[in-house]
Amino acid sequence: MPRKSIGDRAMTDAERQARCRAARTAGKPATRTRRPADHRSRAQQWCDAVAVITELQPQYAAWFDKLPDNLRGSATAEALQAICDIDLAELQAIEPPRGFGRD
Repeated sequence: MPRKSIGDRAMTDAERQARCRAARTAGKPATRTRRPADHRSRAQQWCDAVAVITELQPQYAAWFDKLPDNLRGSATAEALQAICDIDLAELQAIEPPRGFGRD
């Protein structure tokens, strides 16, 4: 989400550059915020995702077991049952390829 404009209209590139240069000459430190890059490989991302799903499935099973009797036929119960019925052994057995030239 972009941040709000400082003025009533957006600055031109020349105005933005002039403001930046003025800040540098005034000795104001330049602060840049960057999103942390995800440096994990796709194989590592896959393994992490499977680990999260494996960790969550028992929590959903416990939620399903604690449902009151009047909610046993609801859409929530059906969704929880579907999550509990998934066999995660197949996902855990998959070994993703390591990438180009590293197989």
